[in-house]
Amino acid sequence: MRLRALRIATDTTVTEVDLPETGALLAIRDHIGTTDAVDQGIYHRLALLHVHGAGRAIGLEQNLAAWALASAWRGTVLYPIHGPVVVTGRTRDGEVAALEDGLARHVHTTAQTVRETLGEWRSRPPASSEAALHELLANVTRGVVPGR
Repeated sequence: MRLRALRIATDTTVTEVDLPETGALLAIRDHIGTTDAVDQGIYHRLALLHVHGAGRAIGLEQNLAAWALASAWRGTVLYPIHGPVVVTGRTRDGEVAALEDGLARHVHTTAQTVRETLGEWRSRPPASSEAALHELLANVTRGVVPGR
């Protein structure tokens, strides 16, 4: 059996990934591009974000789409996320599971919103870095958190 997951690249590209049920964590390492540690972030109770453990330290590019998704799910501006990210589902026990359709839509919607917002900024740059973060997060949150 295979587990559905999504890979978010630093250029906001989202790719469907099928992980083996046995050995999913090893496959996630391959998709992230490391043989070293992979950190797991819990920003939604039904999902895990798998992040390169040394992404920032080795100079990987910031992943705005993954950051925006995690921040929207958490409801606050979070720390930067660097490098490609794999998003999986999460069991009640905290284990890797297949990603649910609704959460997969959140990933796709977030990536599209980030691309559109960055495009808008070419003709209308934000007033500051702080204003940019808040605008981006507000745009993404409308797409992934009902009622906001």
